[in-house]
Amino acid sequence: MAPDIARKVECGARLSKEDAVRLLSCTDLGFLARLSDTKRRQINGTNVYFNQNFHIEPSNVCIHRCRFCSFRRNSVEEEGAWAWTIEEICRYARQKYHPAITEVHVTGSVHPQRDLVFYAELIKALRTTLPPQVTIKAFSAIEIDDMCRVAGKSHLEGLRLLKEGGLGAIPGGGAEIFDPTIRHQICPDKCDASTWLSIHDTAHRLGISSNATMLFGHIESTEHQIDHLDRIRNQQDISGGFTAFIPLKYRSANNELSHLKEVSLLQTLRLFAVSRLFLDNIPHIKAYWPMLGKEVTQMALLFGADDLDGTIQQSTKIYSMAGAEEQDPGFTKEELCDLIETTGYCAVERDSFYNNRYLCTNYFDHETGN
Repeated sequence: MAPDIARKVECGARLSKEDAVRLLSCTDLGFLARLSDTKRRQINGTNVYFNQNFHIEPSNVCIHRCRFCSFRRNSVEEEGAWAWTIEEICRYARQKYHPAITEVHVTGSVHPQRDLVFYAELIKALRTTLPPQVTIKAFSAIEIDDMCRVAGKSHLEGLRLLKEGGLGAIPGGGAEIFDPTIRHQICPDKCDASTWLSIHDTAHRLGISSNATMLFGHIESTEHQIDHLDRIRNQQDISGGFTAFIPLKYRSANNELSHLKEVSLLQTLRLFAVSRLFLDNIPHIKAYWPMLGKEVTQMALLFGADDLDGTIQQSTKIYSMAGAEEQDPGFTKEELCDLIETTGYCAVERDSFYNNRYLCTNYFDHETGN
């Protein structure tokens, strides 16, 4: 128990890094649940958000050698590899689209033979393929850094070009863990933390919102986790463009760190709670259900999470290839509403910017199933 921290939360005061370290060692899950729920209600009331979306993963052929990754392949000739053309990507988008869709999420690998011109043309093609109400959320900071470097363009120039083509938001991938010693061990050839943060800063200043993530549960320590959260909070104080933070649990199948034991349910829920309590300037904490599984996702809602991502529509392989429970992830709107409401919260459908909110309470009749 930490009554001094509880008083801070109740009065809306900012927690210190020392407070966060204490909370990450707290074994009283009931206390953490109550505290994080207090904070999430201060920010979002009883709402839990979702959208109707699908993912596009253009390729899994990648120049990077991240030790935690189960997704990447060395070349298109390798078993399980793919590299879609722009025409194939647009055909897939037409197959997945239906009138309730409000977002397409595009991210995958850093392909060795694709550059800024290719990705700008891809965004333009998707913008003409999909209706204007569908937000194109695309390309992690890692992808943007590499495509701009190859093209000899600054991040500002590259982001401007992508925005002109129709880019509306960027995801939060590639953050992993910011500490340089850990980063060197798990993803040594990716851009460093300052570059990742700078790209998001530039995006925010251009009016492009983004998410932030942290890959947890591998070789990092509690101190590394808090340092990561602190850097994100500081960046949000400066540029204010992060709409959601997503704790991403390391999954151990089919990668170079498979000898590591995955973190426990207790550790996962504790991190969700501390993320909500510490990141007081980021409006939403997302429980990404294809990574967590449906049951743990419901529990995360009790520890500060207020967003579930979306319907997905069996369109992502990144976590299924790493051994996640959801091997063919997809939810209907009704299933998402039911998952949220049986946890005691109010399901709200949203767009990519948490606008156009549609209250889904009683959308699904639990007695009749209609």
